[in-house]
Amino acid sequence: QVQLVESGGGLVQAGGSLRLSCAASGRTFTSHAMGWFRQAPGKEREFVAAILWNSGIPYYTDSVKGRSTISRDNAKNTVYLQMNSLKPEDTAVYYCASRTRFIVGFPIFSYQYDSWGQGTQVTVSS
Repeated sequence: QVQLVESGGGLVQAGGSLRLSCAASGRTFTSHAMGWFRQAPGKEREFVAAILWNSGIPYYTDSVKGRSTISRDNAKNTVYLQMNSLKPEDTAVYYCASRTRFIVGFPIFSYQYDSWGQGTQVTVSS
């Protein structure tokens, strides 16, 4: 069983930056890919970014491309999401997710992930 714990959320003004962290733990943590999703009030959960655990290759949704960077530290079993030039529409609860098994391409749908964190709130004021 994998446990994921997010941190780093908070309140920031538009144009500001935040770095989210997601620490994974478990008796035998292995991952093919880690992802970040977000869910704003009244909206469905949406994909933000993913990273292949072994290669470190990232993938982003268009709305955050160029403003965000996903990275991972294999030794710490931690994935990060650096978000810059934040906008009010980035306000949401951000969730970290892990997928254990191999998949061709990048997993960008919620159902493709096995484990989820509890979420961290990001609020961007205008």
